[in-house]
Amino acid sequence: MEKINLHVNNETSRLRSVILGTAKSNGPVPDLVDAYDPKSREHIIAGTYPKNEDMVREMEAVAAVFEKYDVKVFRPEQIEDCNQIFTRDIGFVIDNVFVKANILPDREEEIEAIQYVIDLINTDNVVRPPEEVHIEGGDVMLYNDHIFVGTYRGEDYADYIIARTNVQGVEWLEKTFPNKKVVSFNLRKDNHDPYNNALHLDCCFQPVGDGKCIIHRNGFLQEEEYQYLIDFFGSENCFEISQEEMYYMNSNIFSIAPDVVVSEKNFTRLNTWLRSHGITVEEVPYAEISKQEGLLRCSTLPLIRD
Repeated sequence: MEKINLHVNNETSRLRSVILGTAKSNGPVPDLVDAYDPKSREHIIAGTYPKNEDMVREMEAVAAVFEKYDVKVFRPEQIEDCNQIFTRDIGFVIDNVFVKANILPDREEEIEAIQYVIDLINTDNVVRPPEEVHIEGGDVMLYNDHIFVGTYRGEDYADYIIARTNVQGVEWLEKTFPNKKVVSFNLRKDNHDPYNNALHLDCCFQPVGDGKCIIHRNGFLQEEEYQYLIDFFGSENCFEISQEEMYYMNSNIFSIAPDVVVSEKNFTRLNTWLRSHGITVEEVPYAEISKQEGLLRCSTLPLIRD
């Protein structure tokens, strides 16, 4: 197979190659003690945890959109009874560097399942941060010469299974990518209440289109950090989502190009706004997958954007 020349420096440029997760063998409904996030916990308790076949159908709808736009799609090798949907957690690309994330230890085999793709990348361009550095792709948002990164700075960081990127992660990005301006945001964390929990930065913010963004104020613990983004993009370019819309993950759509996005079909208000700004919205069903507190951006790992 030919080598992959990585190139990703923002969230919206024309997508050419991506790793899309798989739901083919997600395994049984997890025990409550094994729930990684408050939304999965909520659905385990309610008996509404998503079924494998529904999630497979949702992911195939996304794969079909990628095919329509001539995007090269890699899928993880299948591991029996393992949730392999959220590829964004396990790695991410900055410019031409593939970063292997230090994720929750029991998810390590998910990285092994995409190793065949990583093997197509020049080894000099694959890095793994030291052990004390926690960082996941959902917290890393590229905006050309900026890297926006979600973190949790509280001293009780270790008490939150939903705190995925630590202060050392932010410092590592600054050191490893000195040509970028790294701006970090302290996110609201709650182990039990999905309405008050921003699992990753892309759960409460994402650039979209040309110089626009989707944002949820309550996801940020510090008002001035939220305000930084409003000022950066200009308030007229920011689509403010409600707490309810944040819960359903409206900020977690995925851009194929500045004028094409993949979005959940129930995001009526957002999709209308996107279309009003000349953006083609490819609507897919993704409500079942969203029950695990992840959506379209979470289940994609872009390798090449123009």
